[in-house]
Amino acid sequence: MTDRTSGARKLPDLSTVQAKHTFEKASAAGEEATRRIEDTYSRVAQGTIDFHRKVLEIAQANVDAAFNCAQELVGVTSPSQFFEVTTNHAHQQAQAMTEQTRELAALAQKAATDSIKPLAGGLTSAFHGTT
Repeated sequence: MTDRTSGARKLPDLSTVQAKHTFEKASAAGEEATRRIEDTYSRVAQGTIDFHRKVLEIAQANVDAAFNCAQELVGVTSPSQFFEVTTNHAHQQAQAMTEQTRELAALAQKAATDSIKPLAGGLTSAFHGTT
């Protein structure tokens, strides 16, 4: 009877140890998830800042180009010169817009890719049972 009593007393102790271990694992997983979310937020914020800086840079370049065109138009003395200046400006702006769109798309792609990295790593480790 003593062995049975002793075994019965160890059972609650074992359950407590397992519960504590499970809680510690869940707590560590929660802390890791929080860290990954914070990292993701930081990356998204930096990507947004980079994107907005590029937008401002593009806006400044476009304003400068429009101002330069206006300065050239002030010196125009004939309709043919007017059409030449405006056609050149339109052509240059079309090329600039193509490049600006490419740059913004690349920045958006980079920001999206960088922001997913911390979460993707967490999902991979969660499905493979590692942290």
